[in-house]
Amino acid sequence: MRAFLAAAALLLAGTVGANAQLTKMTIATGVDPAFSQFYVAKEGGLFEKHGLDVTINTGPSGSAMIPFLINNQVQAAYGSDLAGVINHQVDGNIVAVADGTYLVKWLSVVGRNVADLEGLKGKKVGIAMGTGSEIFWRRVLEKRGLKLADFTMVNVEAPEMLAATERGDIDGFAVWEPWPTRTLMAVKGTKILQTAEGIYNNINFVYMNRGWIEQNKATAEKFMRALLEANDMIGKDRSAAAKMVAKFLKMPLELATELMPKVEFDMDWQARSIEAIQVSEKQLADQKKLKAPLDYSKYVYMDLLKAVRPENVKVTALPK
Repeated sequence: MRAFLAAAALLLAGTVGANAQLTKMTIATGVDPAFSQFYVAKEGGLFEKHGLDVTINTGPSGSAMIPFLINNQVQAAYGSDLAGVINHQVDGNIVAVADGTYLVKWLSVVGRNVADLEGLKGKKVGIAMGTGSEIFWRRVLEKRGLKLADFTMVNVEAPEMLAATERGDIDGFAVWEPWPTRTLMAVKGTKILQTAEGIYNNINFVYMNRGWIEQNKATAEKFMRALLEANDMIGKDRSAAAKMVAKFLKMPLELATELMPKVEFDMDWQARSIEAIQVSEKQLADQKKLKAPLDYSKYVYMDLLKAVRPENVKVTALPK
């Protein structure tokens, strides 16, 4: 680990004098370890290595930052499968360029002063609408044979769920880490009522603006190389990567170390990547929120990853 950090320090030192030649990019995402490739690429000096001066803007969730791709307010964003499809309907230039993380044990339903999901009936449940939180909650109810109308869904951004639970504004919530773990640590009477295992494992995708990619192919490829190398770092030296993630997020190292194994870091395209998009499309269709059937050839942009690391593209055909 010391050698790893020393190498990163030398890399950063060597690029300080060359900052004037770096290409500026602004990217955006949320504040949890499911977006670790962005943080590791920044803290590990990988963006600079590839000639990029990258600013990372963070918001209440990765999904909330995807709309900033419209009109190139940011050049890349990292968020949920559902949010990507929603925003592609608004601007067809918003495309998914890579499957970034598969959330294995990442989402939970938390309740306060209730024994089980049945105990939440008639109560207020916090949901981050338009994100993986909403898909997860609906899938939980479907799998458990419960009715949506039996619960009051309250739109709450993920970072606000702990405080809302503590105040009594909501009686429970369905969302991703680190908010379930942090809530259990901070609020008495809270417990996990349902995990995502066997229910729903959503995927966070890296999104970009197709027009910007095509006008800045060399820069886009450099950006993708940096993310792939960050992904490699996470796989080879998890402890060093966790330290970088904790530093960027100002999160206790122990928490980052505990949470990161709950996620698979991919940066690829595979069958389950497409399946996750199909789940999102179906949910929007069921809610009458799908403007038109999704054109996968326009939404799934595999060319960028294929140009940089073709072996990571394992999808040979897209749904029609």
